[in-house]
Amino acid sequence: MTNSYSAALLILLGLFLLGGVISFVKQGLPKTVIGMLAVCSALAIASGVMRWK
Repeated sequence: MTNSYSAALLILLGLFLLGGVISFVKQGLPKTVIGMLAVCSALAIASGVMRWK
């Protein structure tokens, strides 16, 4: 678990962005913005999980 801090940081960033996606959906913002934010959130969570050893 040498990189657990960076992995945890990436996962927290992904969850923060996921909260933004939920907020943007409730506000009715354009789907392209929501989609791009959702992709960034998924990439951050996936990279955090892959980095976790």
